[in-house]
Amino acid sequence: MDKLIIEGGIPLHGEIVVSGAKNAALPILCAGLLAETPLTLTGVPELRDVASTLTLLDTMGVKVTKQADQVTLDASDVASFEATYEMVKTMRASILVLGPLLTRFGTARVSLPGGCAIGSRPVDLHIKGLQAMGAAMHITHGYIQASTLHLPNRRLQGTKYYMDLVTVTGTENLMMAATLAQGTTVLENAAKEPEVVDLAECLNKMGAKISGAGTDTITIEGVERLTGAQHHVVCDRIEAGTYMVAAAMTGGEVTLKNARADLLEAVIEKLREAGATISHDSQSITVKSHGKLKAVNVRTAPHPAFPTDMQAQFMAMNTVAEGVCTVIETIFENRFMHVQELQRMGANIDVQGNTALVQGVSALEGANVMATDLRASAGLVLAGLVAEGETVIDRIYHLDRGYEKLEEKLNKLGAKVRRSN
Repeated sequence: MDKLIIEGGIPLHGEIVVSGAKNAALPILCAGLLAETPLTLTGVPELRDVASTLTLLDTMGVKVTKQADQVTLDASDVASFEATYEMVKTMRASILVLGPLLTRFGTARVSLPGGCAIGSRPVDLHIKGLQAMGAAMHITHGYIQASTLHLPNRRLQGTKYYMDLVTVTGTENLMMAATLAQGTTVLENAAKEPEVVDLAECLNKMGAKISGAGTDTITIEGVERLTGAQHHVVCDRIEAGTYMVAAAMTGGEVTLKNARADLLEAVIEKLREAGATISHDSQSITVKSHGKLKAVNVRTAPHPAFPTDMQAQFMAMNTVAEGVCTVIETIFENRFMHVQELQRMGANIDVQGNTALVQGVSALEGANVMATDLRASAGLVLAGLVAEGETVIDRIYHLDRGYEKLEEKLNKLGAKVRRSN
């Protein structure tokens, strides 16, 4: 199993290009199932989750053509409407084939998903939303079985649906399902994340009629059919945020190309509060720091508030910042698994429920640590970059799910990171 070996204590300097967003690419790839003609996407990152999604689509009969960061999907001859447990167990985003399959073909059989063990992410809101649109839904033997064959014209019916909890994948799944429904669907308490907006923009290019994406009320007027289009995936704000924290922690200066400050306002505000200097234009962000940071309180919440996917990175930053702070996690109940690994490196962290009290220390020490989930892995990498001596991070397959060419990009900035098995 691959490991990352990091020699700490080197300020990062230079320029790198931020990849396309994993959390935008995955639903948009699934949206390819909706189109009767080929959909071409650019800016698709080289990630394990992307490869898994393309394999899943291939097993259904989608013709997948890939060259560098461009992917073309031809779903004109889909033969299977099933996502098996073997295909779904490693990646929760596989649930996003449910809405497209059901609304276009009238049937779907999708395994209940797996993925990172960061807490409960129930799919009941997906199911209830599709039921509100008239679908027959049954869960048997670990599979969601869905059908519209009993409905008029075998089409989902437009409805108004209020989501009890803000859910990104739920919003995306129901939005895709509603594109081919009969009538108008209104999703209330919808997720406002940039990745939801990017999916809506792609769907509209395919002929959908969606308005309100980026607000908490999204309206979808159903159409008869969708066709292919060309779309460039939005930049990965979490990857950008991770490298921004790396630059601040190490006391360097890093410019991120293909990065949008308007998607990272909460992160930028907190980094400035910590003492970093940040400048930006429409397509790049530069972070400069002397490495002497102040501890900052963090509370995660749905967009546009501070993202849960940046919590572990800021936890790592706070371990070597001056002062005491709290990190409060409100999205997932099991997202402090990186704490005990940071403690192995000398971090002073006390966890009570969903709150971590972090007392900055003068330095972390390199150690052998284990990655437990995607963003926890990123937090450990950041800690390794500032730790004294060598840090070895085991089980880095989590990182490969969400960070394209991580060690290559870090080494381009002057870090000493290598992969070993």
